[in-house]
Amino acid sequence: MIDDESRYWSPAIRSLKAYVPGEQPTTTGWTKLNTNESPYPPSPLALARIREAVNDQLRLYPDPQGHRLKACLAQHFGLTPAHVFLGNGSDEVLGHAFMGLLRQARPILFPDVSYSFYPVYCGLYGIAYEQVPLDDAFEVCLDDYARPCGGIVLPNPNAPTGIALPLTAIRQLLSNTDALVVVDEAYVDFGAESAAALVAEFPNLLVVQTFSKSRALAGLRAAFALGQPALIQGLERVKNSFNSYPLDRLALAGAQAAIEDRAYFETITQAVMSSRDWLTAQLAALGFETLPSQANFVFTRHPRHAAADIMARLRERHILVRHFSLPRIADYLRISIGTQPECVQLVQALGQIVVADRATSARGQAV
Repeated sequence: MIDDESRYWSPAIRSLKAYVPGEQPTTTGWTKLNTNESPYPPSPLALARIREAVNDQLRLYPDPQGHRLKACLAQHFGLTPAHVFLGNGSDEVLGHAFMGLLRQARPILFPDVSYSFYPVYCGLYGIAYEQVPLDDAFEVCLDDYARPCGGIVLPNPNAPTGIALPLTAIRQLLSNTDALVVVDEAYVDFGAESAAALVAEFPNLLVVQTFSKSRALAGLRAAFALGQPALIQGLERVKNSFNSYPLDRLALAGAQAAIEDRAYFETITQAVMSSRDWLTAQLAALGFETLPSQANFVFTRHPRHAAADIMARLRERHILVRHFSLPRIADYLRISIGTQPECVQLVQALGQIVVADRATSARGQAV
């Protein structure tokens, strides 16, 4: 059946390798530590505003420019609404940036261990690219990007490693290149420094953030980009050639409230960071080696246990984590930070797995 249908596919789709999202179980009883969602509910103010927006105005199209949300974000970051672009999740915002700003004559650059959607965009839009290797510590070497290129895409903190560059390094990169630098800041609110502070200074900077992680609104699908007006106008042109209404009335209302509720945002991000630090220490006690994370997840390996095996055995206990069968990182697991009780549950399960294997190994040696 697929072969019969595929004769209608375009050549680009035939060869396209699509992004594979993390598992979303269809039954209850799972501890989800595999997709970097917030373990905490959205802001009560956001939920209240969303409920208020459920009225007869839903028969009307939403504001295609999202003027109120743009004004709110502009005030939050000390910019103007002309510096703000809105989209249906950061994947859409990034997709528009790849299409509208990164289809250049020269290849674009991004890390070899990074968000696996970047090569997908390149395949979809016919963009030449080069994956720049991280160093042995899985850190970005900015000197490797100091060369002519069609653009640079850097997730900061990086995913799936969780390692972040300081703002001084981003400034240095922007000062040393004329290429567009897209900084993907999906996880920036968990301890890293945002490049939003540099937007007014550098015309070649585009910062992308999302409401999915630190604002606990992954199900709402809202995100934004910050850049100088010329870049934003380019994104608006792509958006209005694709979907003039990317954010519905509920998303616009909820996203604005999530920005306004600063106290709740700080409470849940601090809780995630506290649990992350606790979990990192507990993993070390179990013999795991964990990269330093400034995200809402950790990237960890155990020198005596295969990551794919640990993932499978956690799944037997209804705990989901993420494993990437890719060069350089096949030994690692990416574990989203859950609530503190969920982190305790994870550590207890990992302890059982490690201890059981240790006991099995000891019995084998005795025989």
